[in-house]
Amino acid sequence: MKPNIYSKFLFIKISLLLLSLCSSYSTQESEAIQSLLNRSNAKKSSPSEQESAAKGVLRRLLPTHLFSFEFKIVTQDVCGGNSCFRISNYKSSSRDSAEIIIQGTTAVDITSGLHWYLKYWCGAHVSWDKTGGAQLGSVPESGSLPPVEDWGVIIKRSVPWNYYQNVVTSSYSYVWWDWERWEKEIDWMALQGINLPLTFTGQESIWQKVFAEFNITKQNLDDFFGGPAFLAWARMGNLHGWGGPLTQNWLDTQLMLQKKILSRVVELGMTPVLPSFSGNVPAALKAKFPSANISRLGDWNTVDGNPRWCCTYLLDPSDSLFIEIGEAFIKQQIKEYGDVTDIYSCDTFNENSPPTSDPTYISSLGSAVYTAMSKGNKKAVWLMQGWLFYSDSSFWKPPQMKALLHSVPFGKMIVLDLFAEVKPIWKSSSQFYHVPYIWCMLHNFGGNIEMYGVLDSVASGPIDARVSKNSTMIGVGMCMEGIEHNPVVYELMSEMAFRSDPLQLEEWLTTYSRRRYGKSVNQVEIAWKILHRSIYNCTDGIADHNTDYIVKFPDWDPTVNSQLGVPKLLQRHRLVGIQPKRRFFLHETSSSLPQPHLWYNNRDAITALKLFLDAGKELAELPTYRYDLVDLARQSLSKLANEVYLKAIHAFWDKDAQALTFHSIKFLQLIKDIDKLLAADDNFLLGTWLASAKGLALNADERKQYEWNARTQVTMWYDNTKNEQSELHDYANKFWSGLLEEYYHPRASMYFTRLLKSLNENEEFKVEEWRKEWIAYSNKWQQGVELYPVKGQGDAVAIASKLYQKYFT
Repeated sequence: MKPNIYSKFLFIKISLLLLSLCSSYSTQESEAIQSLLNRSNAKKSSPSEQESAAKGVLRRLLPTHLFSFEFKIVTQDVCGGNSCFRISNYKSSSRDSAEIIIQGTTAVDITSGLHWYLKYWCGAHVSWDKTGGAQLGSVPESGSLPPVEDWGVIIKRSVPWNYYQNVVTSSYSYVWWDWERWEKEIDWMALQGINLPLTFTGQESIWQKVFAEFNITKQNLDDFFGGPAFLAWARMGNLHGWGGPLTQNWLDTQLMLQKKILSRVVELGMTPVLPSFSGNVPAALKAKFPSANISRLGDWNTVDGNPRWCCTYLLDPSDSLFIEIGEAFIKQQIKEYGDVTDIYSCDTFNENSPPTSDPTYISSLGSAVYTAMSKGNKKAVWLMQGWLFYSDSSFWKPPQMKALLHSVPFGKMIVLDLFAEVKPIWKSSSQFYHVPYIWCMLHNFGGNIEMYGVLDSVASGPIDARVSKNSTMIGVGMCMEGIEHNPVVYELMSEMAFRSDPLQLEEWLTTYSRRRYGKSVNQVEIAWKILHRSIYNCTDGIADHNTDYIVKFPDWDPTVNSQLGVPKLLQRHRLVGIQPKRRFFLHETSSSLPQPHLWYNNRDAITALKLFLDAGKELAELPTYRYDLVDLARQSLSKLANEVYLKAIHAFWDKDAQALTFHSIKFLQLIKDIDKLLAADDNFLLGTWLASAKGLALNADERKQYEWNARTQVTMWYDNTKNEQSELHDYANKFWSGLLEEYYHPRASMYFTRLLKSLNENEEFKVEEWRKEWIAYSNKWQQGVELYPVKGQGDAVAIASKLYQKYFT
């Protein structure tokens, strides 16, 4: 055989082998996922219970139309073997009968159908209460609902799963929720079609019972669990004890709350995702089991490596004790909650690299993690965040990724492509090396309040991934660190679970505007087109974390580097001196001025703001309009404040005391004016956050502890010394009235006062003295108990109009 003929023959043979392997993977994947779906369906409530649960959502949303709809659970055969909802006209001559019948394969499919009908036939809109709530005024009266086409409407899920939550959302957003607030959230989830929610509440109570079996006492755990507002990071092994200890009241009430959450989630046909053991153990376990392979981790963002808070203990997955504890934890959850799921979340290696990059070792670790799960539940499926493959990409090369992803039986792992709207890992990993994954939108860090989005990517990314060659995508998801902001982004992302074809985004945004405000208003429709191509069109690939100077005031000395060109900074506005792949953008240095993220021209936002104000006569009474107006005005003013700050620094460098005085006063006045604007809207108040924290307290001690936790998380966050702020300070910053006036304003005022003094007296700027003064103030404020309003005061529309005239005309 000639060489060239042989080469062709070999190429054909290899190609056929690869095609066979791909086909084999595809078949295995399909069978494994179908098996998981079948098991999940078997755990769901009965059809009648699900129909009743869906009716409950309708009753709470639109009680006047309770009898206008009929709900019915149907098999997947109705949908061609998929999950779907079907909307039909109710055929009856009776005047008292239902008008619309909505059928679905689960209760959550039915409620998705209800939401779809209300949006696209009644022009209604549903968002979180803190983002304007529901606009239902456009829904016709009962008895006059618009019919759908005679043949009805069937909408199929494009992928089986619609995932929701990040492991830290429980701390940034849910920490102070009672059942009343949770019930609203689960209703929102049901209307958005979410069927795979992370359910992490109350797990510390489970751990208390499990560790008791290993002779670990409540006192041992006091230094292990974090405080209520910091539980997410204690669970991940980043810290211990900070903000704690947890009281028995907290442990007991959170467990009861979790049982209510799970009961409702299951009634609605959702599949909850429960936690599992990642290896994080209390220090006392090392003393109880001296021969166990327990190592102490390195520092995670403390100021000086204080072991009181840092350097937690990790039980090696290769140790037999790991499997014992992991098995006990799964079984204890089943004992408490029943057999409600087979899907468990575990992130042993999240921001915590294995001790060696040897693929064999990594594979053994992954296998041990899964063994612990499967011994507790033999049908367990491991759900893992894929953040590590992005944030620590220098470690997780293809051999290491494959070793971890292939360490469990095929079909027993699902990966969350956590940041797919900006940095999709599926494209560079051969679809996670044939492992099923969920295309996720991360979007938010720290629960910051910032108008931001990549709508084009959200509208096209999931479809591109699903139809790509050899796709292993099985779901879409929302993995934001904090919620209750940017409702347009979350409504669009939720819809992608039901979108099979490319979306005409401009058209969708026009209908979104009409639904959100209940009518067609030309000015806001034009404004949304502007917002789409500016604020909601970030294409720079930077993870958006609000570092505007008001909420994250720079801790730096401008005398160290006076050659930094402010005019260029005013044009550039890009984050510098950070590690963009890490969750925490830290380590400011005295010689590097951090730059707020600005990916659009603020003049576009100001133009959109003017259009919103022009629509005020028609829309002023609508909470959805007022929320959007306040948010847009807030953002426009905050970006202006960034420019003013830079001008103040430039004046200092020019030794122009008059200009420094002018710009610093303007910066401080902007803080006060934004605070006044936010104070007029219920949704931007510090007081509600603090009140909800104190509302969970059983006694004075808990009340004090919970308020400290709430105040600390949104300000200093973690430990500090007298002259060094926490490395996480302002990570969870918030544009809330009360926080601006009482926290951000004094900080900036202290700084500019000292800066001006150094200029006037021709002396060195004493940044260390400012730090001491400021940190002392911050720590005192964290310990404070002063009350803040929980209701808006003032006319937000009028205030926004005045501020526009003051700053932008």
